Amino acid sequence: MKIVHVITRLILGGAQENTILTGLAQSRLGHEVVLLTGPPLGPEGSLLEEAAAMPFRTVLVPAMRRAVHPYHDLVALADLAKHFRDERPDVVHTHSAKAGILGRRAARAAGVPCIVHTIHGLPFDAYHGRLANWGYRTAERRAARWSHRLIAVCEDMADRAAAAGLAPRDRIDVVYSAMDTERFRAAEGERDRVRAGWGVGPAAFVFAKVARLFHLKGHAFVLPAFARVAQGCPHAVLVLAGDGVLRPRLEAEAERLGIADRVRFLGLVSRDQIPGILWAADAVVHASLREGLARVLPQAGLCRRPAVTYDIGGAREVVRDGENGLLLRPPAPGDAASSAAGPLAEAMGRLASDPAGARQMGERRPKEVLRRFDYRPATDEIMRVYDLARRV
Repeated sequence: MKIVHVITRLILGGAQENTILTGLAQSRLGHEVVLLTGPPLGPEGSLLEEAAAMPFRTVLVPAMRRAVHPYHDLVALADLAKHFRDERPDVVHTHSAKAGILGRRAARAAGVPCIVHTIHGLPFDAYHGRLANWGYRTAERRAARWSHRLIAVCEDMADRAAAAGLAPRDRIDVVYSAMDTERFRAAEGERDRVRAGWGVGPAAFVFAKVARLFHLKGHAFVLPAFARVAQGCPHAVLVLAGDGVLRPRLEAEAERLGIADRVRFLGLVSRDQIPGILWAADAVVHASLREGLARVLPQAGLCRRPAVTYDIGGAREVVRDGENGLLLRPPAPGDAASSAAGPLAEAMGRLASDPAGARQMGERRPKEVLRRFDYRPATDEIMRVYDLARRV
């Protein structure tokens, strides 16, 4: 079978890693795989080199960009359609909003017999304006009509997509985001080495947040929350893995709050570094306001670390409140960071003040759920979805 994947950018991100691993597994199953992607513009890093080393072809579509741009979008649409006519794939599988809309439209125009789209995150939510949400929802509904099947990365995402009118719920399959789970199990012994690199001793209680330094990722809540925790827990440390446009602002905020010496800005980290970072931490804090299912939550479970997270997307499908982590009600749109930080600080303080209890919480990871994130069984599920889609 010839399979063409399409994704907007190969930046350092969960959807991108998921797509590469899926292509790897499909290649090993004997399928011919091609990956079409736009340039990885921006400060979020690149996975182009990693994709180029895989046993499938990666082809750059220069005009495909994340931002809406009429000229670039039309050029990218024509370029994608030409690729599909030349490649004559059995399946086109699109990922992310922009590639999903352009890729499905081009695949339909090129007569591709099977079109599947993975919803890694919905572009409309409570934190966007009414007009923007209407535009995104309308575009996604139209693109869904060009799809033979939809995949969502969690049950919550599938339910919300159906409620928004994208497709009937029985046409949306759930396949958790693929990752190489063995890498996380193998990194357990890296704790001391990684902490030494941070200048952090064994007595410190380390919170790790792994996310781009970008809007809606929750750093604006985490910093003031950690400042409150640091007052009562002199050995608490916050590690921020990731880079982005907000870094100068966040560094200035850490200075203003008087916690600059307790916060480590790691900048861009490769995906190979993330397992060691999580093992070196004592807890994960993830305060994003917009997610499908944040990959760092199952990754925390694989490393036996408790997680503090807002109850959004599929978080509750991995984190069971009070069992292997703490689920918090997300702030309402427009809430000030200072007021929203209170519940987050209380949850973080609960873990930092009881390290033994935090360790016990991390050990209570839902193993039966975590098994579903390995890229090999996840790819088997995706191949099953293709079979269903080809019967339509």
